[in-house]
Amino acid sequence: MSELITAELVDLDLSATTKDAAARSLAERMVAAHRVTDLDGFLADVATREAQMPTGLDGGIGIPHCRSEHVNAPTLAFGRSGAGIDFGAADGPADLIFLIAAPAGADDDHLTILSGLARRLMDPEFTAALRAGTDPRAVAALIRGEEPPEEPEPERVEAGNQEREQAETATEAGGATEAAEAAGSVPFRIVAVTSCPTGIAHTYMAAESLATAGRAEGVEVTVETQGSAGFKKLDPAVVAAADAVIWAHDVEVREKVRFRGKPLVDVGVKAGINRPAELIAEARRKAERGEIATAPDTDRTSGSGGGDGDGTGSGADHAHFGVRLRTYLMSGVSYMVPFVAAGGLLIALSFAIGGYEIASAKSVADHFVWGEADSWAALLNQIGSAAFGFLVPVLAGYIAYGMADRPALVPGFVGGAIALTVNAGFLGGLVAGLLAGAVVMAVQRVPVHATLRGIMPVLVIPLIASATVGFLMFIVVGKPIASLQNALTDWLNGLSGSNAVILGVVLGLMMCFDMGGPLNKVAYAFAVGGLADPTPGSLKVMAAVMAAGMVPPLAMALATTVRRRLFTKTERENGRAAWVLGASFITEGAIPFAAADPLRVIPSVMAGGAVTGALSMAFGATLRAPHGGVFVVPLIGEPFLYLLAIAAGTLVATALVVLLKGARRTTPEAAGDAGADGSRVTVAA
Repeated sequence: MSELITAELVDLDLSATTKDAAARSLAERMVAAHRVTDLDGFLADVATREAQMPTGLDGGIGIPHCRSEHVNAPTLAFGRSGAGIDFGAADGPADLIFLIAAPAGADDDHLTILSGLARRLMDPEFTAALRAGTDPRAVAALIRGEEPPEEPEPERVEAGNQEREQAETATEAGGATEAAEAAGSVPFRIVAVTSCPTGIAHTYMAAESLATAGRAEGVEVTVETQGSAGFKKLDPAVVAAADAVIWAHDVEVREKVRFRGKPLVDVGVKAGINRPAELIAEARRKAERGEIATAPDTDRTSGSGGGDGDGTGSGADHAHFGVRLRTYLMSGVSYMVPFVAAGGLLIALSFAIGGYEIASAKSVADHFVWGEADSWAALLNQIGSAAFGFLVPVLAGYIAYGMADRPALVPGFVGGAIALTVNAGFLGGLVAGLLAGAVVMAVQRVPVHATLRGIMPVLVIPLIASATVGFLMFIVVGKPIASLQNALTDWLNGLSGSNAVILGVVLGLMMCFDMGGPLNKVAYAFAVGGLADPTPGSLKVMAAVMAAGMVPPLAMALATTVRRRLFTKTERENGRAAWVLGASFITEGAIPFAAADPLRVIPSVMAGGAVTGALSMAFGATLRAPHGGVFVVPLIGEPFLYLLAIAAGTLVATALVVLLKGARRTTPEAAGDAGADGSRVTVAA
């Protein structure tokens, strides 16, 4: 295994004045050392990582880093700047610059060394020695962990000690609490999870910072690092005994359900590095107020949130309001969709068997004939209608759940049911969920005596919140929302001509922009909300949304068929699967293509989706099923024109993506013989 850093990778007089210039200067040393194969490609990966979150840290440290396919050996280059370089830290420019390069498949030993370095950057003696060093060889040795024996904890950066590194993390605060335990008292216990997008530096620096602050505060902090050097779960007994939880993360925390029922502080990873004492204090305050059950039951899919003031993160507590609102709404939609799919498809199947008049059939509980097709159609219709009856309550309940966890479920469901009672419909469910979550969050902030904390989430909070939300929905906001819902329904029913086409264009663009992301889900939720009380206008909207959502995967499948040389071997294989995914209305089938080449793929499929949405609305196609793709064509009004709209949009998107990709003038060998990782070599003509 080659050394992580050598004297040739140390620049004690870094002359660069910007972070881009500093990264280039240090990367050039990596190229000269044959550690990086493509300078510009590697710097592009560094810039991408830097765009996710500034890499400047308090204390004059800049630590740009990334994992890249252009790195052939884990490498660290160090530069010391006299003037300082702005890496986005709150306390000013950085004079100690570490550029960390990890291969896409870096081995655990090297990543353990990198994590050890990240921890040692929290040690003032280590950084002081770096600032005082005059010999590149001595500085490189210091970074490798070859300092004299009297330096503190040198064993932390020895290669190949991953298990000990994680064990030290998990028991970091033990020494600080020995005196308290000896005196018979039990220290306040916190379990924490730290993670960053690459899992190389910030993950371990946040862990070290939290553990150090815990020792200073007399708090037992046990940290789980979900980084590239491994993911070793905390002992369930430790989690169960914890008084509070801290998440300092910029990617989704894995296996969140373990932390359910604990007070939670949820912030970006840089907050864990820069203000750990504040996070510990906040965790203690939440525990004292009895704010429990704030961790979700399952890992939800959501966009990355803005973090705290220290940088971009996923912390819900400090994210921008718009980001948090989107997360709450997507929580409700994600739980509602299975009811939509099951109920809608059952209703659609009943129409296929018994015709649309089957909706007015008698209850099958009173009249059911085993040998009659109409009885079976009525059975399917009534089961589907029962499932559809849960749409608004489930939407409201899980919006509230996304805001305040389990105590908010009861007032959320109650508010959603009242929305149906006052005919406020889908919009009423949205408002009821937000009201329920807000009321529960407000009640949770009220200090209560310790004897009441146990009954707060199961009795007091649901009681108070349900009464409050019920009053607001029945007396204050229910009827105005019902009027707005009726106005929206009338508007949809009156759509014709250019207005319908414009709505189709907007819905098509939304469905294809992020392919399963927030905008896609908003358009889909708007469409399925109309199916709860279907009208001609809402059925047209549903048809346009499904048609546009089929375009991205179908277009990429067609493009990989007609111009194979523009795509890698992996992309061509994905293209074959995309035929089925597109036909089934699974828009996410185009995500691998968009991720690899977003600037060419996303605009192309958006144009195709806009064409399809516009044509579907112009043709007056209708759809009563919320899903199914081409497999529910018999249930579509104007089916042939509907398929024509999909074909037209697919051809437009295919033509654009082929044109844009072809403009790169990629050779057949470069595109066709790419490796299994999907990388591509572009050769100028």
